[in-house]
Amino acid sequence: MSRRRRKKTGSAPPPVARPGLPPGTIVVDPNAPPSCLRVTAYGPQRITELEPATVADIEPLLDDFPVVWVHVAGLGDAETIEATGRLFGLHPLALEDVVNTHQRDKCDEYDEHLYLVVRMLESIESEHTEQLSLFLGERFVLSFAETYDDCFDPVRNRLRRPESRLRNSGADYLFYALLDVVVDSYFPVLERLGDRLEGLEDEVLAQPSRSTLARIHHTRRTLQGLRRAIWPLRDVVGGLSRGSSRLLGQQTRVFLRDCHDHALRAVDLVETYREFGSALVDVYLSSLGQRTNEVMKVLTIMATIFIPITFIAGVYGMNFDPDASPWNMPELRWRWGYPACLLLMALIALALLVWFRRKGWLGEGPLSPTTPQQALPGASDTEA
Repeated sequence: MSRRRRKKTGSAPPPVARPGLPPGTIVVDPNAPPSCLRVTAYGPQRITELEPATVADIEPLLDDFPVVWVHVAGLGDAETIEATGRLFGLHPLALEDVVNTHQRDKCDEYDEHLYLVVRMLESIESEHTEQLSLFLGERFVLSFAETYDDCFDPVRNRLRRPESRLRNSGADYLFYALLDVVVDSYFPVLERLGDRLEGLEDEVLAQPSRSTLARIHHTRRTLQGLRRAIWPLRDVVGGLSRGSSRLLGQQTRVFLRDCHDHALRAVDLVETYREFGSALVDVYLSSLGQRTNEVMKVLTIMATIFIPITFIAGVYGMNFDPDASPWNMPELRWRWGYPACLLLMALIALALLVWFRRKGWLGEGPLSPTTPQQALPGASDTEA
């Protein structure tokens, strides 16, 4: 769907609930988009999809299909959320956490259902996350997302194939599949961020600028946000795979362990790229310092060359009269005095340039007659 709520990164959460309200009170964010229900009911033989749907459309499907998946996109309709909770017997405290979209990642177990909170990417192409609430019951899975876009299309496509494992399994496997897609959706984003960092590395080494530094900091902030989302997700998935809930079958726990491995890989990538980004800042500062040193070296060389030339020009610029004394610059009356003075200045400048080059301060002149291999301490003429 095209409707979408754009969130400001780094902005504080709006106060949507007044202090002192009873526990379990549902107070929606006035800026949240209206709730839209998408229902998928399926079994080994058939599947039914309803979009948009109402809460009244769901109840008949609970008796006709082994598994019912209800996806609620948008959290702006408190009545729809409450009606969905009453239909499936959801705990009021869990529903309160659904609409308060700044929860930490967690997994709560109630008498008849599991409640899971994770951070999900708003879409496959997005780098921003939103809160995803998942409920698992005996024969149902509920998912509540903040926006209309999600990353669940691969799961829906698998459900439409009669021969798929997802189609012939229970609600716990669908619960795992949704969680697995959430974890796997981070990898394309991390791959793009890795490519972006490699491009920034080439730019830092070639021609760094202030815009380069700004893009490095933007990428680092994005990685920091992903780290806050993936790090606790790793612990939540690990807890599910090692837990003892009766709603999760033994076969599903095996797949959850694989999902936990994916979460660990994602955490490793985020940490690697964060270190890479920090190293790029150091390289940028080093490159900037090197460019400053190059400029200062050129200016110093130019000033050094002109110091003796300026001295000669200053000496012969003094107003002494050769007629007053034979010691008052007699060379001023010499026929070749002016060309000789210019030639002396040119020879001094040329001699300084040659000396700078031999010292290695200009160009690639040799620093010493020895090779770098021989200059190293302990280096020998032969190697084993």
